[in-house]
This record gives sequence, C-alpha cells and structure tokens, in this order.
Amino acid sequence: MLGLRSDQEVLGELVRTKAPAVGQLMDQYPGIWTLVVSRWFICLYIDILPIETVLRIWDCLFYEGSKVLFRVALTLIVHHQSEILRARSLPDVCECFKQITQGAFTLDCHTFMQKIFSEPGSLSRTTIEKLREKYRKQVEEESHQP
Repeated sequence: MLGLRSDQEVLGELVRTKAPAVGQLMDQYPGIWTLVVSRWFICLYIDILPIETVLRIWDCLFYEGSKVLFRVALTLIVHHQSEILRARSLPDVCECFKQITQGAFTLDCHTFMQKIFSEPGSLSRTTIEKLREKYRKQVEEESHQP
C-alpha cells in the first residue's frame, strides 16, 4: 500500500497547486485522500466512472502511463471545485467526491477525455516522479514511527 499512499499524497500536492481552495479544504481533514480516492486508484476507475469512459482512460493509461490517472482525478476535482467547496463536513466531502464521478460530464467520454488533457494544465511525467519519490520517503518514515 506504499505506492497507493504515496500517490494519494501526490494527488493532494497537485490539488494544492492546481485548485488551491480545494487543497485548503482537504487539508482540514487528515487522511481524507485515503477516504475519497483510494478506490479510484486501486480499481483504475472501474465501477467509479461509466465503462465507456473507463475504457478510454485505460487506452490512455497504456499509451501515456500512470500520469493519466492523476489527470482524471485532477479533472474531476478542478471541474467540480465549486461543488466540493460547498462541503461543510467530512461526510459532505465524501459524498461530494462520490457524486462528481457520476452524471453527464463523465458519461460523455469523448468530451471528458478532451478535458483531462486541458483542464488540469501541464502535468509532466518528471513532476509526478519527483513528487512520488518525495512522498514515498515520507510515507515510509511515517510507517516506521512507533
């Protein structure tokens, strides 16, 4: 689970950069990323997004690599940040993250796939790898503390 925890922290860092208000909200709830995105990354969005959209994501995953998983998460968050920012409690945040994966935005896979390459902006493989290394070390240190 080291990789999963590291990737959740990477996403948190990316959100703080790309959607700072959402990042501030999420920082109020320690461990929130584990609650809201674990299934996204573990299941590679299967049973989270419509199947047509998932298959398109997987095509990109095989071609572009794992940064596509972050692009999808960031697009969902950036596109729905106004709804996320209305959350007033931990249960509200969790429910909101469940709702943002449903509806017309994710159902129209062609438009959604265009958005994952435009809405989050620049996201290089190098950036992802540097953040993964940073957070992998941090998660390892945390797991060795008594």
